[in-house]
Amino acid sequence: MRRLLSALAVLLALAAPAAAVDPSERLPDPAQEERARAISEELRCLVCQNQSIDASDAQLAKDLRIIVRERIAAGDSDNEVRDFLVARYGEFVLLRPRAHGIGLLLWALPPALLLIAGTGLFIAFRRRPPAAATADSLSADEEAALKALSREEDESPNL
Repeated sequence: MRRLLSALAVLLALAAPAAAVDPSERLPDPAQEERARAISEELRCLVCQNQSIDASDAQLAKDLRIIVRERIAAGDSDNEVRDFLVARYGEFVLLRPRAHGIGLLLWALPPALLLIAGTGLFIAFRRRPPAAATADSLSADEEAALKALSREEDESPNL
């Protein structure tokens, strides 16, 4: 009995991700349905924002799943389906946005700025003289004033 309940629990856990897809949405061709599921896993639910449309129960996710299946049934390739949805909803609809244009700049700029700042700090610290060298060396005027003070001390009577 325990084994039967364990097996049932495992089957229910495996079926959970498929629960969002309504059987009425499915395509009759298994190859097309598999393509639709693969694409749906790459698309963000615009309501949930951290789930794929394949796993989301939101109405908008269902509408997007239907659009994906309609485009596949019409003969669009996977890239054409993604491009259609990106044109309609923007890059945000992709769970893994493409690296181009402003997105590439946003990814590359922080490390580049960090590298530039680190290089600038390294150069600035290399050019600065050591603290001991600036404290030990006196200008000619300072040395003369110091000698004059020490002579005055030698000449003054001790109290």
